[in-house]
Amino acid sequence: MLSIPINLNLPLTPRIVTSLPGPRAQGIVQRDRAVTSPSYTRDYPLVVSRGQGCMVEDVDGNVFLDMTAGIAVTATGHAHPEVVKAIQEQSARLLHMSGTDFYYEPMVELAEQLAIRAPFPHPQSDTAFPAKIFFTNSGAESNEGAIKLARYYTKRSLIVAFLGAFHGRTYGAMSLTGSKAVQRANFGPLIPGVTHIPYGTHASLDYLEQQLFPTILPPQEVAVIVVEPIQGEGGYIVPEDGFLQRIREICDRHGILMVVDEVQAGMGRTGRLFAIEHWGVMPDIITTAKGIASGMPLGAILARPKLMTWPPGSHATTFGGNPVACAAGIATLRLLESGLMTNATQMGELLQASLTQLHQRFPRVSPPRGKGLMVAVDLLDEPGNLDHKLRDRIIQEAFLHGLLLLGCGKAAIRFCPPLVIDSDQIQIALEIITKVLSC
Repeated sequence: MLSIPINLNLPLTPRIVTSLPGPRAQGIVQRDRAVTSPSYTRDYPLVVSRGQGCMVEDVDGNVFLDMTAGIAVTATGHAHPEVVKAIQEQSARLLHMSGTDFYYEPMVELAEQLAIRAPFPHPQSDTAFPAKIFFTNSGAESNEGAIKLARYYTKRSLIVAFLGAFHGRTYGAMSLTGSKAVQRANFGPLIPGVTHIPYGTHASLDYLEQQLFPTILPPQEVAVIVVEPIQGEGGYIVPEDGFLQRIREICDRHGILMVVDEVQAGMGRTGRLFAIEHWGVMPDIITTAKGIASGMPLGAILARPKLMTWPPGSHATTFGGNPVACAAGIATLRLLESGLMTNATQMGELLQASLTQLHQRFPRVSPPRGKGLMVAVDLLDEPGNLDHKLRDRIIQEAFLHGLLLLGCGKAAIRFCPPLVIDSDQIQIALEIITKVLSC
């Protein structure tokens, strides 16, 4: 069997050997501009050649510490040997056969493993599972399918979503998204029946119950409330205590389904397999993707079995549940439970403690928020208002010093590194940010 090298021996600290971008990177950026869509958002001219763990190397030999994980995707780190081995072995046996029309064991095995771990009520029968699974290619596709399933099951049409939410850019998902105007501008009309309310506060739910339900949003016609347990693109916002429990109670009282979008927060990132587990809330449907297969394109819809009543042909996908992606997902889940979720908790506590010290030294950095390795800080101007220009400058300067960061929300820097990160690498990241802030 053909084998590819997986011991890349990249250094564990940044190493910048050219000006940025280097000459090869500049050439590839120019080629890219000539042929790819301008809708892609590129924060800085990083042209990646290879990766290992928390480190990536560009085409000019510069090495960076990655605190982005490909937007919270490479949960087990770049090119984890066990994930690479699973991909190699499965791709040598079967690349594709479409789980829509046929059967293959990796898809069944991963579905079983996800189903038994779903935070839904467990059945009395030893042979029954607490969830049924539909595999997708992405988070957006997972959310598209979830709202279809919710409308199909409830025979209702209305949807409640939240300002600041991000659920994807395809039409159904975009209609739920309330993050940035550019994501919706000039694409209307979107799907009807979606109402957005502020996220994360009891005042928002008071408004839903006391103002919207009695006037323009009859609860008996609401199919679903779609909520992120921690808002991702909206700024890594953690809701008020009791917020998610109250949504569950509202849904139970009115026969509404609760859909929890775990695309960014799930798969071990917060120290739990699903972030909703921190609050002890059992939703009706969970959507996931990103970290589920360490970089392979895979997502999933997890639903309580009684909900998945749609008939054959009513919803399908050609590539969702691809055997190679499922093999990567099985390896990823095994690694998450063999230590990486514990590491996410421990390193997340260290990261927040370090960022708290940074806030004390630089008041223009807010106190940190988040859970596990899903952490953010806001950047502020002198009067204490959100300062997106300062945030953007810090991200750019950090890149020049070998640290990869991404923004979110209005003026936040998010920290979502691979879950293999260690304390030395967290210290290096904070040293670079301190250097940038001191300039």
